[in-house]
Amino acid sequence: MATSIAVPHGTVSRSFRQRALPHAGALLVVLGAFAPGLSWACACGCGVFDVGTGAMFPGGSGGTLFTEADFMDQNRNWSGASSASANNNSDKRIQTAFYTIGAQYMFDRSWGVQVDAPYWDRKFTTTDGTGNIVSFKHTAVGDIRLRAIYSGLSADMSSGVTFGVKLASGDSTYANFDPDTEIGSGSTDLLLGAYHLGKVTSDGQWNYFVRAQWQEPVQSKAAYRPGAEAVGVAGLYYNGWSVGSATKVVPLLQLTGAYRGHDGGTMGHPGDSGYSRLFAAPGIELDVSRIRLYLEAGLALRNNVSGNQLVSNQLYKLSASYAF
Repeated sequence: MATSIAVPHGTVSRSFRQRALPHAGALLVVLGAFAPGLSWACACGCGVFDVGTGAMFPGGSGGTLFTEADFMDQNRNWSGASSASANNNSDKRIQTAFYTIGAQYMFDRSWGVQVDAPYWDRKFTTTDGTGNIVSFKHTAVGDIRLRAIYSGLSADMSSGVTFGVKLASGDSTYANFDPDTEIGSGSTDLLLGAYHLGKVTSDGQWNYFVRAQWQEPVQSKAAYRPGAEAVGVAGLYYNGWSVGSATKVVPLLQLTGAYRGHDGGTMGHPGDSGYSRLFAAPGIELDVSRIRLYLEAGLALRNNVSGNQLVSNQLYKLSASYAF
């Protein structure tokens, strides 16, 4: 979810720079995960963050450093396409702050790499074996994502593909969390994505972007295998607001659709995992020379989950990047 479209400063034509918003995504397209968005299930599926996390649309050779903070409060029990009684779910609340630092570097106009390193702060409230409500808090490094970027599909770099891997680097052994609420999934996943930017109006003031990513676990623990996940993002932005000669304000609106398959393994609970969801996220970006700031608030439009899962109706994102 969520997203930011930063176009690094580099050897890119002015016409392309005018129609390529500086930051829209979340990782690989997520390469990295990509991310679901405003309604999150117990099996967090933070791919939406990935497709919208620091994911930069390349605009020429050079590098970009970025950092991002996201917050999600899963405080409502959901079943199917509607809310359900909290008594149907032993889990009561999951509050998570996601922090990510990363870098993207384009070696030339066609090839580049990106790395995303997350750190999570999570509080999990659930029912223990005696029926009492208990809470546990844990912070740890999450699953690092590495990806390659190919932007040579078109002469103006407006289309490209990403591919890479999510490492099993996050903590997946905290005793008080369930496998689907651990900070690390314990799996190694392949990541495959694609993106495209284009003009809506001939003057380049109104523009659009689309981005998609597939995440497929290829190695996991015998007890828990997370479901595969697909995330697609479509966005529209206005590139015509300037403040002085060096500052630009860019409003945008994104729609994100996410699908996650059922978890597997002896502790996977396939009946209470898997979902599809749709959410909208208005955002605004402030561009000052090589620095870009982005703020976004997401709202759930539709959630459809298997069994009973905790969801959030809002998602908040703040990111900053620096091009060099």
